[in-house]
Amino acid sequence: MSSPTNLAPTLSPGTATAAAPAAAPFSTPALLVAMLNTAERISDLFFTPGKPPLVEINGKLTPAGASRILKVEDTQRIASDLIGNNQHALENLRERGSCDVSYSMPGASRFRVNVFMQRGTCAVVMRVIPAKVPDLESLHLPAELNKIVELRNGIVLVTGPTGSGKSSTLAAIIDKINKEQSYHVLTIEDPIEFLHSHKGCIVHQRELHSDTPSFALALRAALRQAPKVILVGEMRDKETIEIAMEAAETGHLVLSTLHTIDASKTVERIVGAFPMAEQHTLRNRLAKSFRYIISQRLVPRKGGAGRVAVIEILKSTLRTREYVEKGEVEGKTLLDAMRVGEQEGMQTFDGDIERLIRNGTLDMETGLAYATNPGNLQLDMSDLKLEAEAEVEADPLLETS
Repeated sequence: MSSPTNLAPTLSPGTATAAAPAAAPFSTPALLVAMLNTAERISDLFFTPGKPPLVEINGKLTPAGASRILKVEDTQRIASDLIGNNQHALENLRERGSCDVSYSMPGASRFRVNVFMQRGTCAVVMRVIPAKVPDLESLHLPAELNKIVELRNGIVLVTGPTGSGKSSTLAAIIDKINKEQSYHVLTIEDPIEFLHSHKGCIVHQRELHSDTPSFALALRAALRQAPKVILVGEMRDKETIEIAMEAAETGHLVLSTLHTIDASKTVERIVGAFPMAEQHTLRNRLAKSFRYIISQRLVPRKGGAGRVAVIEILKSTLRTREYVEKGEVEGKTLLDAMRVGEQEGMQTFDGDIERLIRNGTLDMETGLAYATNPGNLQLDMSDLKLEAEAEVEADPLLETS
């Protein structure tokens, strides 16, 4: 592994501290193991000067692994251990102030790591990647997503904010394809997260910067590598979107992600990446090539027992293709299409939230906080409120003498 001094040029001169007896340095692997052993369902690990090591469990931070406060040199050493000899990452950290790498401990766990500068010092956030590839059932995802395995071409997008479970959903879909089909599957990731073994399919996983310099170059090369399924970690730019569309139009199934909050915003983000003169043609191509747009949010469960994925599904139908091609207008929106498309496998965020509130998975207050249209959802749930009020009125313990 590279020496911590590799990161020294990224620190400002003002961060030097007066000479003092130094505490014994952390062993990064031992610290990570100790942190992971403190609890189940740890999603992220945090290292920042002025705080002890922290883990995030169900959306809340708690100290773990070591009680002493981290110093500047501690986080710098941890960052250096995680980056190792990855020169591209070191260059990004020095020139751009942050970098992404993957890190693995054999027999323990794998992580997606972001190292970044703040106040002239290094901070580190590590996303824990489960050793086992999840399946659609364990993630409690809608049965409609099983149909993606049968698709032969087109684009499937999984969208949502950072940390909403997009990578897990795509990994579950790839794993199901891997079990049930006999294809060449190619993934292009930054960095590689879940490791897929060869099952019914052969799965080749390419990592940005170590196996290929860019998504666009790897995607263009993929067209000559005879895959049936291509996973692109993220549709980051116009060139990647263009080649992904070309791949979908030439008989490939393309899976990818976007950091958008719902189906409508996803379409606008893709279209908006192109000049105005090209947008009409792009809408036409997207309408013909998209198969599903799946948007998700992770919402705290009732009682604080973890989080549950709330899912919106837009499916390619005659109606939705028309709305994508011609653009949304009053009374003809993708949200309207999803509301009336339940029989075709579509669902809205608010419809899924209502279902989860009614079956006791979410409480009303939390559900409304994450809803797309809280006012309408509250009206739709008014019968629950009336039932609760009726129960209170009928409770003999509350009757006055």
